[in-house]
Amino acid sequence: MIKGFKDFLLRGNVVDLAVAVVIGVAFGLVVSAFTDKVVKPLINAITPANSPGLGFTVIPGKDTTYVDVAAVITAVINFVLVALVVYFVIVLPMNMIKARRERGEEPGPAGPTDVELLAEIRDLLRQQQRSD
Repeated sequence: MIKGFKDFLLRGNVVDLAVAVVIGVAFGLVVSAFTDKVVKPLINAITPANSPGLGFTVIPGKDTTYVDVAAVITAVINFVLVALVVYFVIVLPMNMIKARRERGEEPGPAGPTDVELLAEIRDLLRQQQRSD
């Protein structure tokens, strides 16, 4: 059971996925900091000096009823920036590679040879015989 879990963790795609998640979270934090600390103050700059920002208070005198429109606009800008980066860094290059492969300009990933497949089958059969 532990060996199976170890094999699962050591697969290349699981490690790559973990790295992608960590990088994605870090990038999201950078974009959030940019939109919160740069974009939101610029949006709030269009309001009068005595105003708490771009928004409104539902019940006057009760600060907990303040609807912060600038925060919503900032979140939308944050989403759009992350989506743009994902598109231009991941989706567009993958589509270009896929199109080149379809046109025959670039070979696809090399598959295993017959000898490699037979060796893998042999090893799996040996493992299966040992566990029985």
